[in-house]
Amino acid sequence: MNYRHIFHAGNFADVVKHALMARVLEYLGKKDAPFRVLDTHAGIGVYDLSSEAARRTGEWKDGIGRLMQAKIPDAQRELLAPYLSIVEPMMKASPPMYPGSPLIAQKLLRTQDRLSVIEKHPQDVTRLKAALAGDRRAKALELDGWTAWNAQVPPPEKRGLVLVDPPFEEGDDFARMVAGLVSAYKKWPGGVTLLWYPIKDQVAVNEFHQTLATCGIPRILALEVTVAHPKDDGPLAGTGLIAVNPPHTLLAEAEALLPWLARLLARGPGAGARCGWLAGE
Repeated sequence: MNYRHIFHAGNFADVVKHALMARVLEYLGKKDAPFRVLDTHAGIGVYDLSSEAARRTGEWKDGIGRLMQAKIPDAQRELLAPYLSIVEPMMKASPPMYPGSPLIAQKLLRTQDRLSVIEKHPQDVTRLKAALAGDRRAKALELDGWTAWNAQVPPPEKRGLVLVDPPFEEGDDFARMVAGLVSAYKKWPGGVTLLWYPIKDQVAVNEFHQTLATCGIPRILALEVTVAHPKDDGPLAGTGLIAVNPPHTLLAEAEALLPWLARLLARGPGAGARCGWLAGE
């Protein structure tokens, strides 16, 4: 994807991914027992939407920009509330800022919860540590995310969420996701895992789904939004999130939220949402 997240921060894929992630964290927070969030490909934590890189693509304008200007129905606003409580104040700042997944997770932690964020690029880790500075609940580590995923589970808290959001630069991220999931699941079958993926090559996405469906892990949910017909040689037009061992409420919430988001964020024919189980309910 020729990926550097500052070019894409706040785009439609971020809106979908972060809104659903916030729903999972909201659910985990309903029990008093502590939980941990592990973010394996964390980035820099916060993105200046007035920067030259963000202005070059302007992708955020058709993502979080549309959501900020939308008249949100009550049902969807309730589902978006945890996400919007973080994003709205930052978008109204000068300059407008967009939080990456580490900051969203940090804002939804309670006193007893913990956050481990992983980033392999030294300069990005420095910026990530600065974004989380002063919060003893959060720790940023300079590691390879794929390796850290397996090494960091199970966490001491025994409850929590792993977000795997790789850059999709190497061409084997789908295979690495499945291999990493199978390995980590053996160590921590009770955790929730979210796997983000772009929808460009539909054949590759179908193969990814089929492999997950037959990997022997129960309760795998696929949640997708497209804003136009995906094309291999075109801009990103679809975003997907695999939820492994999701909260029992997540499917119904996604079915209420994602079709509305697809209509709001649509760029052309082919916009829509799909929600369904790949393995077991």
